[in-house]
Amino acid sequence: MAKELGVGILGCGNISTTYFKLAPLFKGLKVLACADINMEAARLRAEEYQVKAQTVDELLANDELDVIVNLTIPDAHFPISKRILEAGKHVYSEKPLVLTLEQGEELRRIAKEKGLVAVGCAPDTFLGGAHQLARKFIDDGGIGRVTSGTCHVMSPGMEMWHPNPDFFFLPGGGPILDLGPYYVANLINLIGPVKRVGAMTSMASPTRTITSQPRNGEVIPVKTPTTIQALLEFVSGATVTLTASWDVWSHRHANMELYGTEGSLYVPDPNFFGGTVEASGRDKEIKPLADWAHPFGIANQESPSGARANYRTAGLADLAASLIDGRDARCSLDRTLHGVDVMTSILKSGEENRFIDLTTTCTQPAALGIEEAQALLK
Repeated sequence: MAKELGVGILGCGNISTTYFKLAPLFKGLKVLACADINMEAARLRAEEYQVKAQTVDELLANDELDVIVNLTIPDAHFPISKRILEAGKHVYSEKPLVLTLEQGEELRRIAKEKGLVAVGCAPDTFLGGAHQLARKFIDDGGIGRVTSGTCHVMSPGMEMWHPNPDFFFLPGGGPILDLGPYYVANLINLIGPVKRVGAMTSMASPTRTITSQPRNGEVIPVKTPTTIQALLEFVSGATVTLTASWDVWSHRHANMELYGTEGSLYVPDPNFFGGTVEASGRDKEIKPLADWAHPFGIANQESPSGARANYRTAGLADLAASLIDGRDARCSLDRTLHGVDVMTSILKSGEENRFIDLTTTCTQPAALGIEEAQALLK
């Protein structure tokens, strides 16, 4: 395998700028081309970042490309990733990978048939310094055996700021599939796979009024739950509650707390790479863990400018390294598909008013230490 993979970007919306800007920070990646169903959008990004603008068909047929990054809307993730695999290329998708377990299994089948070992998917924020510090603390026995925990991600909704928020409130959207991937991926990183889930789901209103520009005042329908309260039972025996809502104006809940036989761990927002990690022992005194200068977000140190560390291409770089080194990718198909199973089973539980046993499992990703993370950077 070559030491550098040719990368194509499919989907030239807002999120594409993150990949264009951050990919050059990492070894093993060279962005060569981009495409979009709106050719003008592709041309603008290509001109801005000095790559080749192509049609979707041209991108899929481009022999210079080893991997294509799928940045389309969630409802298009499955058909586009399927086309990428059928074109004989590895795929790295924005979250969620797919909207159903069956779609994910179809991608697995095609990848196996084509001999493509790499199907990866965001989120990769669990690779950040804060979450790897939390992982190390748990692995070192800092709070003993993890027995339970709580997670909360709540806000008034996406229509407050997004220019075109419609898809967030349709099937395939909602807070559990939009924001849940960050929390579920980090829980798998910290605790391991989930065994079964139960949930109650609801929506505060059948419509939403957009207050962002340029569609301020427009009313859009809500066709998916906007408040989800779930209980996750892990294979390890730990149980964690997860609340995801776009019906909450304000709250005082921490993003993630884990409780063990010897103490508690306070984990910052999994939506970001860095942040302060705190812990307490049996003495109940909460203290920040020692500063950890991890390459992907310095834990326990705030940036002087207040800006958050952003390395949202780390998962793609780790995927490239896994291909080159012949090892398991941390943002692998198995882990991502298990996350999809968790989230869709939560929604199914809310619909059917019963606990759902998961049909998939996975291993914890290997911890990403400082030296290995540094090795991914140029």
